[in-house]
Amino acid sequence: MSNYISESKIQELEIKANEARELLIEMLTEAGSGHTAGSLGMADIFTAFYFHILNHNPKNPDWAERDRLILSNGHICPIRYVAMAMSGYFPLEELKTLRKFGSRLQGHPEREKLPGVETTSGPLGSGLGQACGMAYAARMDKKPFRIYCAMSDGEHDEGSLWESAMFAGKNKLSNLTGIIDRNNIQIDGFTENVMPLENLRAKYEAFNWHVLEVDGHNIEQFIDAIEEAKAIFEKPTVIIAHTIPGKGLPEIEFDPAWHGKSPKPEEAKKFLNELRTLGGKIKSEHQ
Repeated sequence: MSNYISESKIQELEIKANEARELLIEMLTEAGSGHTAGSLGMADIFTAFYFHILNHNPKNPDWAERDRLILSNGHICPIRYVAMAMSGYFPLEELKTLRKFGSRLQGHPEREKLPGVETTSGPLGSGLGQACGMAYAARMDKKPFRIYCAMSDGEHDEGSLWESAMFAGKNKLSNLTGIIDRNNIQIDGFTENVMPLENLRAKYEAFNWHVLEVDGHNIEQFIDAIEEAKAIFEKPTVIIAHTIPGKGLPEIEFDPAWHGKSPKPEEAKKFLNELRTLGGKIKSEHQ
């Protein structure tokens, strides 16, 4: 049992994560486009962030002392939007405007459009560099807030990301925690076929990072890793979160075709029924 979170809180977060997946399917179907697999796979982690980990205030999104959560792989912003709406940044009804003309919820997040979004992301490999800059500045200003950077595994094909990793290691940015969505897929197929990434742990360790590996769908494990990262003062930490793309919907799990595809209405109806059944199981497991 975790020293950092109660069993009842874990249950609450698991239920919220499943609700987030339901809202995600509804918004992607309404939009008619968007990234399904990675968004489903990161539902547990974004739920943990917005409902337990982050020091933030949805009613005051520009609060100077807030933690910063950078989303480097901006294409999975639908799950971030869902978590933000659920936690009170904007009304749930606005989720149905995803990717529509004039919407604040664009297919990649725009910092100046939506309060609470820290960076405009889209070009892969850029987020860690931005997070490094924030972490370095926070240390210069002696600010206590933390910087988190969510990244995809596929964007580790980008050389700029490794330059940022080298900078963070050299400067011992212990207020920075990276989270890698290690789901093993990218737009052209499986990562290890496109451009092999392993040994990912050894690579980060060689760049002077503290490396942790977790089941990205085990909220308790993830929160414990975040707490361990806070205790590391001599180097940055990266959490390699092993996730299942399309998590919660067995027929699309691990299928690269769903990387950038949204459900059709008939598929959405089936998916929502499956997720509601799963939600019932989660509730019964904790009774």
